Amino acid sequence: MPDDVEPRDLDKVARGELKTLSKDNADWVARHLVMAGRLIEEDPEEAHKHALSAGRRAGRIGVVRETIAITAYTVGDYAMALRELRTYRRISGREDHLPLMVDSERGLERPERALELGRSVDPGTLDVPVRVQLAIAMSGARLDLGQAEAALRELEIPQLDRTKAFSYSPDLFDAYATVLDDLGREVEADEWRALSERASSAIERHLQGDDGETVEIVEEELEFDETELPLDSIDEVDEVYEADGVDEGDVAEVADVAEVADEADEVDVADEVAVDEDEAGEAEVTDGGELADGDDEADGEVGVESHQGDDSEEAHDRG
Repeated sequence: MPDDVEPRDLDKVARGELKTLSKDNADWVARHLVMAGRLIEEDPEEAHKHALSAGRRAGRIGVVRETIAITAYTVGDYAMALRELRTYRRISGREDHLPLMVDSERGLERPERALELGRSVDPGTLDVPVRVQLAIAMSGARLDLGQAEAALRELEIPQLDRTKAFSYSPDLFDAYATVLDDLGREVEADEWRALSERASSAIERHLQGDDGETVEIVEEELEFDETELPLDSIDEVDEVYEADGVDEGDVAEVADVAEVADEADEVDVADEVAVDEDEAGEAEVTDGGELADGDDEADGEVGVESHQGDDSEEAHDRG
C-alpha cells in the first residue's frame, strides 16, 4: 500500500457507508477502495485484489460489494460480478448496475437469461444513463442470439438522437453503428460512427479545458478551392476567447457550434444564443457541428467509478 494513500481520498458517500465500522477498520477498508479506484484502468487484476481485501473486512457494506463486482467484471470473472451485483442490489435496493448484470449473463453465454433479467425491471424507473446502457446490453444479447433486427429495435430509444449529445451518446451511437454493420447497412453505420467520434472529441476537449470561465466560440468562414477541398469535408474552425474573472454558472456565447453538455448542463444551439449553465443536460448539433459534453465538478476525492459505459460498448461488440 503506497504511503500517500489516505482514507480521506475516498469519496464522501463511500466514506459515509463505512461509518458502521470501527475507525481503524474503516480507514483500512477505505485505503483499499482508493487503491482499487486508482488501479482499475491500468492494472485491473491488482485493483480486484484490493477490492477483495476490502471485502474480507467489510463484506456487508454496499460500496465494498459494488467495488468487488466492478473489478470482477473488469477482469472477466462474470460469475463473481453477477453474484456480487445481486448482493449489492439487496443491500442498497438500487438497480443502477442492472446493465452490468445483463452483460455478465452475456459473458456467461446466457443471452436468454440476460434478456429475461433486463425485462424484469421497468426502464422508466431507471435513471436515463442507466436506461441507455441497459438498451445497449439488451441489444448485445439480441446479437448473441442472431437477432439483428431486434437488436436494432432495442437501441431505437428516445435518447438515440443524432441532433443532441449526452455523456452516454458515444456508446449508444457506436452500438447502433455495430448493429447496422451486422445488417449490411455500412453507409448508415459510418454516419453514426462519425457522430460518435465527434461527440467523444468534443467531450474530451471540454474536460481538458473547463475552468468555469465564460468562453466565446466564433465560427470563421473559410476561403478555399472547391476542387481541392470539397464542401462536405469542411468542419467548422473555431476561435476560442477566454474571459478573465468569470465565475462558474455564468453564460457562454455560442455560434453555430454545440457547446457544453452532460447530464447536468443543457445547451440549445442556434446562430449566437446565450446559454445558461443549468441542470438539464443536452447539446444541440447543427449540420457539421460539434457535439460536446461537460464534466462533473471534482473535489479531489477518489472512488471506484462504474465502467459499465465503456465495458458495455466492448461487450456489445462481443455479439
